[in-house]
Amino acid sequence: MIHSVRFRLLMAFTLVILVTVGTVFFFINQATQEEIRRFGERIDEMRAARMEAELYSYYARRGNWMGIQAFVEQWGNLYGQRIILTDTNGMVVADSGGQLLGASVAPDVPGTPLRPPRWPTSSIGMLYVTPETSPELDFSSLQVTFNAIGLYFIWGSLVAVAIALLMTFFLSRRILAPVRSLTSAARRLGHGDFSQRVQVKDRSELGELADTFNSMAADLQRTEQLRLNMVADAAHELRTPLSNVKGYLEAIRDGLKEPDAGTIQSLDEEVTLLSRLVDDLQELSLAEAGELTLRCRPEDITGIIERSVAARHPRATAKGISLSADLPDELPRVNVDPDRISQVLRNLLENAVAHTARGGAVSVSAEQQGDWVAVSVTDNGEGIPAEDLPNVFERFYRVDKSRTRATGGSGLGLTIARRLVEVHGGRIEAFSEPGAGSRFTFTIPVAE
Repeated sequence: MIHSVRFRLLMAFTLVILVTVGTVFFFINQATQEEIRRFGERIDEMRAARMEAELYSYYARRGNWMGIQAFVEQWGNLYGQRIILTDTNGMVVADSGGQLLGASVAPDVPGTPLRPPRWPTSSIGMLYVTPETSPELDFSSLQVTFNAIGLYFIWGSLVAVAIALLMTFFLSRRILAPVRSLTSAARRLGHGDFSQRVQVKDRSELGELADTFNSMAADLQRTEQLRLNMVADAAHELRTPLSNVKGYLEAIRDGLKEPDAGTIQSLDEEVTLLSRLVDDLQELSLAEAGELTLRCRPEDITGIIERSVAARHPRATAKGISLSADLPDELPRVNVDPDRISQVLRNLLENAVAHTARGGAVSVSAEQQGDWVAVSVTDNGEGIPAEDLPNVFERFYRVDKSRTRATGGSGLGLTIARRLVEVHGGRIEAFSEPGAGSRFTFTIPVAE
């Protein structure tokens, strides 16, 4: 209970209310104390003025201070203050406390010279009034404040806490509803149900969290589907050469076929296909896991392209296809692993030659684009339909589903090419128009 969001909201609201009420009450009490002090000062000034006037009148009638002690004692008892009167020689002629009479002492408090209005330049004595210092002033002001508005603060606090309870109830339901939905969906997602989605119409951070969750769930669902497809496709690709090898071996065992050079060559071809498929799968898994080792160094991209074209030239010539490289005179050196980029070019060239009819043409071009060099492999073959173009880099994807392994490959070449380009920090794109050919372009970084 104490760890729930609802309880924490209630505690937060209650704490804010109490702090607010306490702060307001504190400042009101401080203001009350200040007003009480000012009021006391004004009362003291009025009393002093009254005593001065009466002393002037007394001195004018008597001509001296004889008998003034009774009046001073009466004022002291009435006002609750210590009042001392001295003559012009500094001798105490009246003391409300009755202790300093006849003494020649100067009280600690500042005195007020008594100058009658008729003789403004002459003094008839000094009046000392000890200010009223009540240690209970702060308590009195607090008592006044509490008696005046304390009850309203108490009722206001109770009403505010009640409102906080209602706000906590409704806000927690509104806030926790999408959180509970997310929790439930995440729990089912963790058990393998990748179809989970959360419908949250809130546009706040909770809405963004729900959108992020839905995007994550969609990515997980797609990844899981790709994984299942990969397993199925790998099993399918491995099944055919294994079946051929098994058929050859059974025929040799049953005496239906002699283990001659032709049979051994056929078995070797099937095993080579199996080995290449396994190598491609291993290389792809390393690239996707980020464990593919690159030995990057500044390289001449022109030389890499020319060597790749020369290596594919015999196969293109045998098929009656023109293979060429159209390169500018100067290209900057690039920071790449030459073996991996050669592998990318080999995969793209083999794919272009395989999908270009006799008499067609395949060309390789390159150009600098800022801090990158863009390499393009272009053919005028059959092209790729628009609905298949976004999927050409997926594992085991074939545009023509009827193609065999001999004509269509394993379906991993373009996927590996994309991963190899991406680990270099570049990107690869495909552009095509059915019947007019295709163009595959990838970028690699220029060496510093």
